[in-house]
Amino acid sequence: MKKIALAIICAFYLLSAPVFAASPTLIGDYGDWSAYYMPEGKSIMCYMTSFPSKSEGKYTSRGEVFMAITHRPADKTFDVVNFVAGYTYKKDAPITVKIGNTVIKDLFTDKDKAWALSENVDKKLVAEMKRGNQLIIEGSSFKGTLTKDTYSLKGFSAAYRAISEKCRR
Repeated sequence: MKKIALAIICAFYLLSAPVFAASPTLIGDYGDWSAYYMPEGKSIMCYMTSFPSKSEGKYTSRGEVFMAITHRPADKTFDVVNFVAGYTYKKDAPITVKIGNTVIKDLFTDKDKAWALSENVDKKLVAEMKRGNQLIIEGSSFKGTLTKDTYSLKGFSAAYRAISEKCRR
């Protein structure tokens, strides 16, 4: 049930229109990742999602926390990495992603989401996630609460292959 809710929440976040007619279709579950596709105009959008395996911070409540990688062939955009924090990020506060020994700080925030600053950073994140075992993202809420979310990368490569095949990457 939690994965179905995540699919719908991700679809809401990933679509630019406030109302959407189609529901996401599960391609498959791969370890700790789930892969989906859904119609988007005359094309399709493919994405994969995961919840953190561990969330740390001195907060009393927090919304849904997840990350997604999206392919939109009609827009010729692939490997778009998006983190949803479950709170509004503090303006201009640094966001740090750690995958193994690699540290990536080239991200920006908008409300409760963090994105890579460029297509090259997205590609670097995806390449590192394919090789890594876990991803840690650290951020700060608008109240100054520090958070640390740890994601398992088990099944990442298989889910990535599934969305890439479906969206013909």
